Amino acid sequence: MTTTVQEFTGDAATWNAYVRGVPGATFCHLAGWHEIMTDVLGHECFPLVACDGQGAWNGVLPLVRVRSPLFGHFIVSMPFLNAGGPIGDADAAGEMLTWSVAEARRSGADLLELRSRAPVEGDVRRSNRKITVHRALPDHPDALWAAFPAKLRSQIRRPQKEGFEVKFGAGQREAFYDVFARDMRSLGTPVLPRALFERVAAVFPDEAEFGVVYRGEQPIAAGCGFVWRNEFEMVWASSLRVYRRQAPNMLLYWSFMQRMIERGVRLFDFGRCTAGGNTHAFKRQWGGVDVALPWAQWSRGDVTATPSPASPLFRAAAACWRHLPLSVTKSIGPMIAARIP
Repeated sequence: MTTTVQEFTGDAATWNAYVRGVPGATFCHLAGWHEIMTDVLGHECFPLVACDGQGAWNGVLPLVRVRSPLFGHFIVSMPFLNAGGPIGDADAAGEMLTWSVAEARRSGADLLELRSRAPVEGDVRRSNRKITVHRALPDHPDALWAAFPAKLRSQIRRPQKEGFEVKFGAGQREAFYDVFARDMRSLGTPVLPRALFERVAAVFPDEAEFGVVYRGEQPIAAGCGFVWRNEFEMVWASSLRVYRRQAPNMLLYWSFMQRMIERGVRLFDFGRCTAGGNTHAFKRQWGGVDVALPWAQWSRGDVTATPSPASPLFRAAAACWRHLPLSVTKSIGPMIAARIP
């Protein structure tokens, strides 16, 4: 059967109706991201739709072009997120991949990266640089607590004994951003724009979840993630280093797991990390299992990744960034971070 690929120019409701009904879809495929990538971050979006001979949809792929004189030219699905690759049947995925590679060649992109949860077959290589960790959730928090080792429970009790409080809801996005921006500066990494999280809260009221740990009135740890079907993915999480000994990040993750169980979620996705790193060790301690992220790539040269903090140039810049005033990193950082997909 003939499959054709074209750029989607219709309304969000039509796109979302397909996404919500197809296996393999994620929150990263929702049409709201087209709006955010274009209006907030200033990138070109060209979502693809594959149709069969009768015009029925049999696949979609949301592509975004991220171009920067400093970092390069990338086509990514989905930038700044961990999924968003082609979904639909095999013929549709193959045709959309062919279209994407042709566009990468035509436009001179340094790298095409499809952040798929399943391997993509075709004229691409597989990147193994990132993994995630999944933790199955029971139907009651008590069962989860009982499954934790004594050391982990002790680490969670520490901030509880300090009287730290956790609050959830879209109203926590300002406090979330305060912690996030401070932590990104400590890491030497430019912070994403505040407007991104404002729009996330507005566009995804049912999927987005903000949570913040407070010491009195001071927010000291925070996270933002997304509920999709029976899964939750923690996409952004931060804690202030000055409070590290009190372990507010442990209370943050435990509280998120409790809240997800209450929402009927049965899988907690800790988000991407590098295998063997400190972040990976933190995520594994909760009793989860490693899951590969088989992202598909095509490059006209030897580009194997979007800009990364692991690169020597990035590390050198990070050493300087940590010493800049917070007000400076908050004003300049978003312009840089928006170009690092």
